[in-house]
Amino acid sequence: MRLALTLRPENSKLISANYNYSLSSAIYKLLKFGSPEFSKFLHDKGFVLNEKQYKLFTFALRLGKIKIFNNVFHIKQSRIKLFISSPKIEDFVKNFVIGTFRFKKIELLANNTLSDFLIEQAELVPEPNFYGKMRFLLLSPLILTTRKERNGVMRQYFYRYDDDTNELERKVNHNLMNKYKLINGKDYTGSGVEFNWDINYVNNKIKQGKRISKRVLITREIDNPISIIGMEAPFYLKGDIALMKIGYECGFGEKNSMGFGMASVAN
Repeated sequence: MRLALTLRPENSKLISANYNYSLSSAIYKLLKFGSPEFSKFLHDKGFVLNEKQYKLFTFALRLGKIKIFNNVFHIKQSRIKLFISSPKIEDFVKNFVIGTFRFKKIELLANNTLSDFLIEQAELVPEPNFYGKMRFLLLSPLILTTRKERNGVMRQYFYRYDDDTNELERKVNHNLMNKYKLINGKDYTGSGVEFNWDINYVNNKIKQGKRISKRVLITREIDNPISIIGMEAPFYLKGDIALMKIGYECGFGEKNSMGFGMASVAN
């Protein structure tokens, strides 16, 4: 289930360009108003499979017209949109909605300035129709990682759009199949999905000298930010509709609860 929140800036129109951690924290705060127990469980542990944590929700901000100065977004619009989705309707969506009605605002920190955004409206986004082949538009960067050796040390590697498509497809399927098991309580037994970038989009961006990847800092600790590299390009999926729907609701790829991998269905 996906919700669209209309937010109105109250005391400030500033948002850090690296807002992901601050906004994720604000979402947990809203969940806490609905259920302190579930908010703590999700924040501290989440849904675990093979020692890997999944939070099974994702979000994305749509800011409209902005100016960027000193790594801060200066919002020009009178309203902005927050999209948030999860398949966990009773646990996540219900408690999140309760939180929006009780607290009625989202607080975001930008360069030591606390910006309040009043929640004016929360509405259900109608679920799209899913077909055997679909094109998806990313509302937030897609994160896929692995471990690679560098100078004799195994380090985290963030996949780029020009990495091997078969490897990207394997990672996408593995991630979706794990989420399927957590949601449905049983192993996935289907044939998965085929994954391909929208090559026309990618080639046009490259010709324009624009980047397909994006670096984001997770500023949990101001003096020790975590650097994340995600991919920003439409992509095609062909195959199992059940997995496509899981990606739509939970987010595709990794670090969804930090606001990565949210996608919409292209018309």
